[in-house]
Amino acid sequence: MAPEIEHSHLPIRGINIHVAQAGKDELGTVVFLHGFPEIWYSWRHQMLAAAAAGYRAIAPDCRGYGLSDQPPDNEEASWVWDDLVADVLAILDTFSIPKAFLLGKDFGAIPAYEFALQHPDRTRGVACLGIPFSPVPFPFDTMPEGFYVLRWGEPGRAEADFGRHDVRRVVRTVYVLFSGAEVPIAKEGQEIMDLADLSTPLPEWFTEEDLDAYAKLYEKSGFRYPLQMPYRSIHKMPNRLDARFQVPVLMVMGEKDYCFKLPGFETALRGGVMEKFMPDLKITFIPEGSHFVQEQFPEQVNELLLGFFKDHPVAA
Repeated sequence: MAPEIEHSHLPIRGINIHVAQAGKDELGTVVFLHGFPEIWYSWRHQMLAAAAAGYRAIAPDCRGYGLSDQPPDNEEASWVWDDLVADVLAILDTFSIPKAFLLGKDFGAIPAYEFALQHPDRTRGVACLGIPFSPVPFPFDTMPEGFYVLRWGEPGRAEADFGRHDVRRVVRTVYVLFSGAEVPIAKEGQEIMDLADLSTPLPEWFTEEDLDAYAKLYEKSGFRYPLQMPYRSIHKMPNRLDARFQVPVLMVMGEKDYCFKLPGFETALRGGVMEKFMPDLKITFIPEGSHFVQEQFPEQVNELLLGFFKDHPVAA
């Protein structure tokens, strides 16, 4: 019988976190951490493949995203990346899981890397898509003023931009922009939502039904926390110049991912920067892969991930 995805809510550190699960943990557990504008659903292909291969797949909606609760308003000034790391640890503790693989995509890669550094004894390995490890906050201040990260980092700017459209249109536009090979940059007098309209087709691998699934969950959560984490928290990324990973790391990068063109990213991936911090590192490039490579080429990504898991079995 094919595995099915089941859903539950866990009381985690004062809020309820929505968790999607599949599989029975015959070979271990994989925790999937999504990015923006994603939720647990972005891992649907990988969850079922991992479950079918004998792993327990756990994909939470990040706090403030999807079906998870919003953090309290009065704590906004104190929101930090360590919240996401602590949430993962609490999920493992709740399920009495001693060690797990961490799989991060987009901003979800940052807590995945950080979890492995803080809790190597709870980590079997880390696999990340789209975002290389950085020992310092990303230097985005060198980018043009219209760069989407800088625009969305301005309090109120994205809220006004997004507020001109319904949630489905916002998610659609971001998916269209982020699936391209060019960095989304608005011109003077233009907003990020103006960079694509409804005449711009969705990627061929992303259906209207997929869009409905995302839109439904963002209608529930809104964009308040997603704008804060990650876009208004990039400067809070931990400094890890002394980092040394004690676990194996797999990095998968689509060569047509616009992130390749962000400051320092190609150097980190091709220039040997990540190897300085990760003694056991494998980097794999997917030539036609976009920022959403796990949805675009699920079979290829699944093969890479399952190979990584198989190469690092539970110690006898």
